[in-house]
Amino acid sequence: QVQLVESGGGSVQAGGSLRLSCAGSEYTYRRYCMGWFRQAPGKEREGVASIYIDASSTYYADSVKGRFTISQDNNAKNMVYLQMNRLKPEDSAMYYCAAAAPGPCWTYEMLSPERYSDWGQGTQVTVSS
Repeated sequence: QVQLVESGGGSVQAGGSLRLSCAGSEYTYRRYCMGWFRQAPGKEREGVASIYIDASSTYYADSVKGRFTISQDNNAKNMVYLQMNRLKPEDSAMYYCAAAAPGPCWTYEMLSPERYSDWGQGTQVTVSS
């Protein structure tokens, strides 16, 4: 099991930017996939972006393509980031960092919450119009 701690959430006006950070415990680097998910009140948790560690393939939900970027710290492989630009009110949600259960990740499951076994507590993002 890995521990994950998110930071960087906050309130911003539409069009603004935020950068979320996820600090994982020492064994995070052993997980093949890391991802960012979000959940708004009354809605299901949805995949936003994910990264295949080392191979550095990235995947994005259609709603955030071209605006969000997921990355990994090459030196501190237990750090994953989500740069969010041109934010919209519909991006408002609790954002969670997650690590997939051990083992390779298939492309079709990279944004599926069911593939991920370890979750942070979340960080709130609020975008006002």
